[in-house]
Amino acid sequence: MKIRLTLALALMSIAAAAQAPGGITPEMLSEISTGWSGSRADKALRNAIGQTPINTLAVNAENAAMIDTGFSDMVRTKGITDQKSSGRCWLFTGLNVLRAAAISKWDLGEFQFSQNYCFFWDQLEKANLFLQAIIDTRDKPASDREVDWLFEHPIGDGGTFTGVANLVSKYGLVPADVMPETAVANATSQMRTHLATLLRQDGLRLRDMWEQGMINAPRNAAKARKHSENILSLIEKEKVAMLKDVYHVLALCLGVPPEEFEWKGRTVTPVQFYKELLGYDLEGGYVMLMNDPSREYGKVYEIQYDRHVYDGQNWLYVNLPVERIKEMAVASIKAGVAMYFSCDVGKFLDRRKGVADLQNFDYGSLLGVDFTMDKKQRIQTHASGSSHAMTLIAVDIKDGKPRKWMVENSWGADSGYKGNIIMTDEWFDEYMFRLVVERRFVPADVLEMLGQKPILLPAWDPMYMPEE
Repeated sequence: MKIRLTLALALMSIAAAAQAPGGITPEMLSEISTGWSGSRADKALRNAIGQTPINTLAVNAENAAMIDTGFSDMVRTKGITDQKSSGRCWLFTGLNVLRAAAISKWDLGEFQFSQNYCFFWDQLEKANLFLQAIIDTRDKPASDREVDWLFEHPIGDGGTFTGVANLVSKYGLVPADVMPETAVANATSQMRTHLATLLRQDGLRLRDMWEQGMINAPRNAAKARKHSENILSLIEKEKVAMLKDVYHVLALCLGVPPEEFEWKGRTVTPVQFYKELLGYDLEGGYVMLMNDPSREYGKVYEIQYDRHVYDGQNWLYVNLPVERIKEMAVASIKAGVAMYFSCDVGKFLDRRKGVADLQNFDYGSLLGVDFTMDKKQRIQTHASGSSHAMTLIAVDIKDGKPRKWMVENSWGADSGYKGNIIMTDEWFDEYMFRLVVERRFVPADVLEMLGQKPILLPAWDPMYMPEE
C-alpha cells in the first residue's frame, strides 16, 4: 500500500511540474527511461559498478603493460619530496626546481629547502592580500561579484610559480632542517578553515568600519576627502592588528621563521642564503607559458588576484600552441634545467603505475556513452584545468619527436613510478597547461610578445586555478 501511495504521489508531482515549460513530463519520462534496457549486460554492469570504483572497471586491459621507462634526456635531481595532505604542490615544485639548480651548481647531495618556511610567509601574505583587497573594494556593494569572490576565496594553500618567485625574492630560503615540517604543515585543511573564518569576519569588520565612518561625512569636498583619509588610516591600523592575529596562529601551527641561521660555519640570513646559493633573479629570470586553445595564441594574459603577495605580480603568461612549448621544454631538459610544470593530473592517470596515458581507461565502453569534448571545450566548460604542479625533468625523443615525458612529483617516493609520473606525448597535448622556463630557452619572437599590454582576466576565469 505504501509503495502504491508513494508512486501515486510521485506521478502527481511530475504532473504538477509538467505545467511549467521545460519540466520532465510523464511522456518525457517514459521516453527517457528507455535509456535503461534492462538487458543481461546492463544488469551485470550495474552489479559490478555498484560494488567497484569506476576507475577499476574502466582499466583498459589492452594497455595494461608498463610503459617503457627509458628516457633520452633527463635532468639530474636527488630525492623525492612529499607534500602529504596539503595543497602545496606549487611550493614543492617551485622549490624542487630551485633545488635542482642548486644541486647542479654546488654539487649538493640529498638536500631540500624548507617548504614550511616559505609556506609561513605565503599564508601571511595571502591574508594581507585579502584584507587589502577588501579595503580597496570598500565602496562596492557586498553583492558585487568581485567582493563576493573575495569572501569566497579569502585564503588557500594552492598557488603558482609566481608565488614562489615573489616569496623567495622577498623572504629568502632556508634549508629544510632549519625550519622543518610540522603536523599542521603536512595536513593544512583545519588551519586553512580557521584562517578563512577569521579573515572573513575581519573583512566584514573592515567594510563596516568604512560604512559607519562615512555616514556622517562632511558635504564640503575638501573636508570630505580629509574625513575619508582619516577613516582609511584607522582601517589600515585595524588591518595590521588583524595580521598580528594571523601571525600568532601561523606561529602556533608552523613555528616562528628564523631571522638567521648557521650555514657552513657562518651565520647568514634567509635572503643572503638565497642570493649566495642561487644568485639569479627569480622574478625576471623566468617566462610563464600557457597552452589554452580557448583563447588567441601569441597574446599575453594576466589573471586578477592570481598572486600571493599584494605588492607582487599576478600570474602573467604567454599563450602558445603546445608544439612551441614543447620546443622550449626540450631545450631546457637537454641543458639539464628542470622546469615548473602544471597539468590536470587526475585525468587518465594510473596512480599505481605512475603513468598518464589517454589509453589507460575506457570510460565510454564501460558506461555506454561517448565523451567527445576537445581541450578547448573542456576549458570553456570547467571540465578541465590546471590542478597540480610537478617538476618536468625528462623527455624521450625518437626520430626528432618527443614520445613521452617524466615529472618529479611531490606525493612521496612510494607513489607512481619511483615517485615520478610518466606521461605519453598525446596526454601531454591534452592535459598540460602551464610551463615555466628560464628566459635563455625562450625564442626571441616569444620574448617580444612579453612587450604587449597584458589582457586582464577576472579572478573567476577558468584559468584561475591555483595548483594544489
